[in-house]
Amino acid sequence: MKKLLSLLAVLMLAGCSADGDTPEEQRATILSMSEEVVADVEKESPGAKDIIMKAPGYAVFTNAQVNLLIVAAGTGYGVVHDNTSGENTYMDMYEGGVGLGLGAKDFRAVFVFKTKAAMEKFVEDGWAFGGEADAAAKAGDKGGQTSGGVTIGDIIVYQITENGLALQATLKGTKYVKNDELN
Repeated sequence: MKKLLSLLAVLMLAGCSADGDTPEEQRATILSMSEEVVADVEKESPGAKDIIMKAPGYAVFTNAQVNLLIVAAGTGYGVVHDNTSGENTYMDMYEGGVGLGLGAKDFRAVFVFKTKAAMEKFVEDGWAFGGEADAAAKAGDKGGQTSGGVTIGDIIVYQITENGLALQATLKGTKYVKNDELN
């Protein structure tokens, strides 16, 4: 069990920060990732980019998630973009949960805020809590898992699995927090 927890810790630390030696380079990496993910979501859900750009704002996150038997954990980073002001808020994310699962996956998520209040609450409070059940298998261009837009209150969520193999049913919490070094 100690080896499993050590492996989990190593995998989690690998997904914690954007590439780049300086804050400027890290912000550029995050913005590039954000543009790529929005384009990928548009390919999978035609019309999604129009919804994203007409909303008060949106957030794009990349996440590495690991499930080892009864423990699930993940880390990632992203940006919240205010379409009205053009302002970006850089954030980190941390997940933890329990349930049955095995595997690892690298996924991207886009949160489209239907109201400015929903966006502000996300930036300031940043908590999400819920369950997840999925099966994903993707390597390069082979296989995959994509969810169309799912509406949760005043937020539409799009999720795309980049790479990984996972079978899971977990109850988990996710904390989104401002990255003080990048803001």
